Amino acid sequence: MGTPRPAGGYLPRVVDAKLRASLDALGAVLIEGVKACGKTTTARRAARSEVLLDAEPEAARKVDLDPRLLLDGRAPRLLDEWQLAPPLWNAVRRAVDDRQTAGQFILTGSAIPQHDPRRHSGTGRFGAIAMRTMTLSEQQAGVPAVSVAGLLEGAGPTPTNCPLCARDYLRHAAIGGWPALVGRDERAARAYLTGYLRSVVENDISEVSGAPRDPRLVRRVLHAYARQLAQPATLAAIVKGAGASTAADAPSRHTAQTYLDALRLMMIIDEVPAWTPLVRSSKRLITTAKRHFADPSLAVALLRLTPDRMLDDLRIADRLFDSLAAHDLRVHADAAGAFIYHYREADGRLAADYLLETHDGELVGVQVRLGEGEIDAAADSLRRLAARLPRKPRALVVITATSLAHTRPDGVHVVPLGLLGP
Repeated sequence: MGTPRPAGGYLPRVVDAKLRASLDALGAVLIEGVKACGKTTTARRAARSEVLLDAEPEAARKVDLDPRLLLDGRAPRLLDEWQLAPPLWNAVRRAVDDRQTAGQFILTGSAIPQHDPRRHSGTGRFGAIAMRTMTLSEQQAGVPAVSVAGLLEGAGPTPTNCPLCARDYLRHAAIGGWPALVGRDERAARAYLTGYLRSVVENDISEVSGAPRDPRLVRRVLHAYARQLAQPATLAAIVKGAGASTAADAPSRHTAQTYLDALRLMMIIDEVPAWTPLVRSSKRLITTAKRHFADPSLAVALLRLTPDRMLDDLRIADRLFDSLAAHDLRVHADAAGAFIYHYREADGRLAADYLLETHDGELVGVQVRLGEGEIDAAADSLRRLAARLPRKPRALVVITATSLAHTRPDGVHVVPLGLLGP
């Protein structure tokens, strides 16, 4: 059964509260996120007037005449897909300076424009909000009984049962958190994601890059990237994986890097950086980012997987569950004002899937494990991690597909992913 929509159709998003707070404090708010994650719908609920730059041909002509022509309207005024008309940025900045009133504009963007030295940073005028596809709790597939903000403050979970099982999580990984797919089945998701990826490969990447890209090579780079999901894979490993049959078929490192850079600008890939200590450490750490997509369903579609095929290869199932957990952790950590990293020692002796860190240096160590039989080893590695860190973590957490949230006698919290919330 799919997740039913509430009467009225809108499922509340974690960023709703941050958007309201930002509009109260700043002249303009920028919402950035991968295409189709729900930015426009969320922004429209707060806006009183709008311009949809990807749907109104006359809007681009007005920008050519004078960008200020698009700024008149009731505030907050939504400028949707603003990156299609980059001169709008400086026009909004000047309008915010002139009006000296909070909550004037909401800008949304599904691609980060190439750097332009003429574009002002917007510091002090723009608030920035990262928006991702929907978490399990936003889809109302899970129950947000365990708060990430609470874990960062040292609060443990109250014993709570989770109704989701491993197969449920893999099904959610296959369908993803796309608002258009809430309540839909895997067949609908396959059709949707096939069309989505075709648009990325054949059109969007060339538009963002400002130059034609070879769709065949783009798809091979994406496929190779999907095979490295939830791993700190090097560029060389991705290039090698993108070879059709021999090294001669592989894209060059330069080509692969160019394509990956464009996919980052489109927010199709959403990597987790490696943690680096602020003080000198006796341990040498891997600095390569952990590879993830904006939504794990993109990897599922690229690899043509189903939940049954995932369960036939538990290595793939583990990585997809890891990616699903990383996605939800990032949304909830953002809401709590925390950053997310991964930790991996270069000698391979210790790794932690994720490390949450607040602005003032509070830490939470996280391991992600699909099976119950792996929890003891994960808890042991978290305790060893705690001894490596510059300060005692506020919490050590194993995120699992098991049914009960609880705290073990050794102090490590076990949290089913379906119970995670902001």
